[in-house]
Amino acid sequence: MAERRGVTALGLVLMGSPGMQHCFLSTIIISLLIVIGPRQGLADESVLISSGKGVQEPRQPQVAVGANGTVHLVYGVGEGVAYCQSKDGAQTFSSPVTAFRVTNMSLGMRRGPRVAVTSKAIVVTAVGGMMGKGRDGDVITWRSMDGGSIWSGPVLVNDVVDAAREGLHAMAAGEDGSVWCVWLDLRDKRTEIYASRSVDGGASWERNISVYKSPEKSVCECCHPSVIVSGKTVHIMFRNSLDGERDMYVTSSKDDGATFSKAIKLGKGTWQLDACPMDGGMLAAGKKGGVLTLWQRNGEIYRAEASGAAEKLLGAGQQPWMTGTAKGPFMVWTVKREGDLMLQSPGLPTPRRIAVGARDPVIASSGSDGTVVCCWESKQNGQSTIMAMALQQAYASPSGQ
Repeated sequence: MAERRGVTALGLVLMGSPGMQHCFLSTIIISLLIVIGPRQGLADESVLISSGKGVQEPRQPQVAVGANGTVHLVYGVGEGVAYCQSKDGAQTFSSPVTAFRVTNMSLGMRRGPRVAVTSKAIVVTAVGGMMGKGRDGDVITWRSMDGGSIWSGPVLVNDVVDAAREGLHAMAAGEDGSVWCVWLDLRDKRTEIYASRSVDGGASWERNISVYKSPEKSVCECCHPSVIVSGKTVHIMFRNSLDGERDMYVTSSKDDGATFSKAIKLGKGTWQLDACPMDGGMLAAGKKGGVLTLWQRNGEIYRAEASGAAEKLLGAGQQPWMTGTAKGPFMVWTVKREGDLMLQSPGLPTPRRIAVGARDPVIASSGSDGTVVCCWESKQNGQSTIMAMALQQAYASPSGQ
């Protein structure tokens, strides 16, 4: 079982006169107040999923929550894709197992396995190739029809070999059981946005769809795309590269991918940058069919609706991720590339710190039972770790907006 991390009790043995004991206890209480004050918001209920170093280093967790509340978590260890699950809202997790292996799997800087869940299947994708390191690579799918015990695959998603060699992709499942995968595609020797749909739980994939081609050479080459699905509507977010501006864009399809809308720039500001920030953000379903987006610009985290509306600054940070719930969006990010893990959620007027030393956080939720789970990488005692935390109890207010 995964290890649960809680508050450690403090045991004291006091010696000396009553006056000395009283003075000693007063000093301890004052010291504790000093320590606890700045640490307000730190989690005491995170769960250690895995730890290791070198070839056993666990990296790049991803999480999905089924309609029944089961939490499905995957991450990479070398060429292995590890899988575990929780049936109690991320309070405890099963022991991780290697579900399958991917030769030269792309892993790190948001490259790694992705997981989506339908009513019948658990679908996991990863990018790998015989040479690796960006020289080749395909999006490969495996799936389980028995709750994660037996996995079948591999099935190829991209229909041009090695077109997904950049290694950056995303996946999401719709209410009707369809699964969408989107990736940075290099079949035309420039970076473009491509997608494909599976209607049978990842057993097969439809022809690839060209979602967006930049009027210049490429979209931003090293920022992951994102996708969400609602009925026949698919929303895809990516970072563009136009006239030296590295801004976020959203394009949508309301007809199961037959056509996609003109890509809309997010926010009113812009980011002049002659480099790739390697930070792709995330999007989530909003109220009344709207789309909420979360992304970084020049070291600051912004939230914006995908309607051309002005953006809202949330604070300094990088690597944001979000999920939509009936109460509103839950949003996480790190203050630095590796640093304090911040949470903004319904009922919290300002972001609060929930962990330290975190990197590449992700967050997911269930549309039915209110389960919200955050996972991230961290370092502890010289080892890399995968951590998880349930958020639905401690950080959501019933009056959230």
